[in-house]
Amino acid sequence: MRVVVAGGAGFLGSHLCDALIQRGDDVVCVDNYVTGSRVNVEHLLADAAFELIEADICTGVEVDGPIDAVMNLASPASPKDYVRLPIETLDVGSIGTRHLLELARAREVPFFMASTSEVYGDPSVHPQTEEYWGNVNPIGERSMYDEAKRFSEALTFAYHRHHGVPIRVVRIFNTYGPRMQPNDGRVVSNFITQALRGESLTIYGDGSQTRSFCYVDDEIRGFLALLDSDQSGPINIGNPGEFTMLELADLVNELTGNDAGIVFEPLPSDDPKQRKPDITLAEELLGWTPVIDLRTGLERTIPFFAAAMQR
Repeated sequence: MRVVVAGGAGFLGSHLCDALIQRGDDVVCVDNYVTGSRVNVEHLLADAAFELIEADICTGVEVDGPIDAVMNLASPASPKDYVRLPIETLDVGSIGTRHLLELARAREVPFFMASTSEVYGDPSVHPQTEEYWGNVNPIGERSMYDEAKRFSEALTFAYHRHHGVPIRVVRIFNTYGPRMQPNDGRVVSNFITQALRGESLTIYGDGSQTRSFCYVDDEIRGFLALLDSDQSGPINIGNPGEFTMLELADLVNELTGNDAGIVFEPLPSDDPKQRKPDITLAEELLGWTPVIDLRTGLERTIPFFAAAMQR
């Protein structure tokens, strides 16, 4: 296939480009480097199967030649970035997503939408199934990301029902791994960078809130399984292993040899108290399940952060 990957120079997008090329597909990577980086895909530039287009999908997307799928991973995804770029986040979820949907519609190819577990908000149902509608504050301090993704899903299904565009919608749960920005503000990167500096790890709240962390290689396998299927979704792709922030902090300190301990700060508003995917649909419909546990994933991730911080 020849696949358009919007946001392809980002953390997840660049790993997706790698996986597509490794299995024999051609990739057209589109990115404006607002939160992505050319560095993430520099190793692919000499590959004839890879094409890089610097463009903002909010102003339109033009791709020459035939294409077989459009995959939308374009959006700020870390709290630091979407709080800094609230309007841009809402634009890429609405205007940018529509431009990509129009591209898929014009070429009569499937459209893959990377959504998020944030559509569930601070969930009152645990674990979260795809049928759960969520508990989201539409005007809260992090609403620009939650609502952008919820709108993207609604727009994607509207194109599917009204125009017949084949769609694949994935809901991503707390993915981590190499190529994350060390300063991106997510809990795994925060803990690792603090630990490598020999600093106390900052926990917001009492540390009892939970998350489920999926290593990037598992996540990308799930993406490809969904892309290759005939399932519209939405389908949760995440690791159902659930950890408190205290457990994560203790594990990071152990793996890095950091003995500076933990400090506590007030919990930000609208921060979910728990998050865990129900992956029954992914297992039954896609034959997908994660295989990399948190300890192993962190052992693979920490050396990348150490090298990035040294640079």
